Amino acid sequence: MKNKIWYYGLPALGVLFGLWYVKQAFVDVVYSDYIRLVNSYLPDVWNPRKFFVGDILTRIPLNYGARIINVTFFDYRIRFDQVLGVISLGLSAVLLASYAIRKNIGALWFLCLMAVMFSLNKWEMMINGSGWIHFFAFAGFYYHYLVLERVWTGYQKRGDHRRLLLLPWVLTLAVAGPYCAVYTAVIWLTYGLKAGMVWMKEKRWNKDYLAYAVSSAVPLLLYIWSNSCVIDEPKGIAEVSFTEQLLRTPGYFLRFFIKSFASMAVGVECAEAAFHTNLPYLALGLMVIGSYGAAVVLYIRCRLYEKTVFPLILMGAGILNHVLILLSRWVYLNENYGMSSRYALQFQTGMCLVNIQVFLSHLKHADVGLSAATFLFEFSYSVDRMVGTVIKKVNLRLLLFQLVIEVLMKSVHLLLRIVSSGNACLVGHYREPKSFTAQKSNSFCRPRQKNQIPGTVQVAYLLVNRSVPV
Repeated sequence: MKNKIWYYGLPALGVLFGLWYVKQAFVDVVYSDYIRLVNSYLPDVWNPRKFFVGDILTRIPLNYGARIINVTFFDYRIRFDQVLGVISLGLSAVLLASYAIRKNIGALWFLCLMAVMFSLNKWEMMINGSGWIHFFAFAGFYYHYLVLERVWTGYQKRGDHRRLLLLPWVLTLAVAGPYCAVYTAVIWLTYGLKAGMVWMKEKRWNKDYLAYAVSSAVPLLLYIWSNSCVIDEPKGIAEVSFTEQLLRTPGYFLRFFIKSFASMAVGVECAEAAFHTNLPYLALGLMVIGSYGAAVVLYIRCRLYEKTVFPLILMGAGILNHVLILLSRWVYLNENYGMSSRYALQFQTGMCLVNIQVFLSHLKHADVGLSAATFLFEFSYSVDRMVGTVIKKVNLRLLLFQLVIEVLMKSVHLLLRIVSSGNACLVGHYREPKSFTAQKSNSFCRPRQKNQIPGTVQVAYLLVNRSVPV
């Protein structure tokens, strides 16, 4: 075990790689529809009325502290949030490294695992700024899973019982946001399985697992209550309910689900450029689903559940995340929507499972051919993301964002002139929450209240007020 301490150095190298990519490919500017989120809390981040609201838990409370630090000490920089995201990804990698050391996972397999962790299929989450908290949430999930792993295997540390009781409160209420649904479901299933195994072996119920389940259920119920306070906004283009759409186009949902698995083998941009029929998408998706199935077979055949539960947890999380995306994103009526880069962080837990599972099974003299095939599949996947497609687009992405900055600098004087004239104009799909509804490609004007700067102009002003005289 001591000769594997260097494993902890690879996450550090991965963080440096992520920081290099963020620095080379993107500039310090808000982009896309994420500007709506920025507008919801700038500039008065100290305002308690924005914090103590009914839907506070859906806004992820830990974000408030990060925003206060960002605005107070850095005059609000997207780069600050991007760095937090990469560091949080590194925390997840450190936790996986600790598991790899404990299970004596070989160097080649661990390198493959780190390639999956730091592959750039997550580029959109890495650069939008608001995604940092989701990277941190998954680090928290992995930590909880590893504490549960210690308890499952009988190697618990002092305080692990307390940690299993308290972690759901911290993660669900302050960090997880919408990811708490899958997180809670996975640990429930694990508690239930362990309680059942104890009963079959000892003919008694372990009340500790009931306490753990209750302790995770209460925070989830609080989150659901907070979510009920959210003012619903129309999403997607579907005009009918899920059930009605399912009856009309069952094939759409099946293709959506399978293609979301295919995103772990090829990026949506590459796929749309190279594939002209659904056959390659479905073949890749079924290949990934097959690797999940093979991992489950190996887990049971080799009786690994007697020694570890971490791979099983990752499998449950991976599958449930695919289901969650299907149920929440079908409304866009785009069967490639589940292949978006923004969902790779959720889906990659399953690929980590396949990597770990095949190695542990290989130690049990399982199918070597399957091990080799899975390794080659994951290796080609990682190289495609890290060295191929995304890296080649570094300069193009940087050029795009430089053009955004140039356009913004040229238009900010016009925006501020509109404000000073007594009218505020919000253009495009940017919107000021709770004030009115703006549709794409339309402009709406309304009188400006005294001492009030509209949301879009706030962001523009904050980005340029250090370099453009007002």
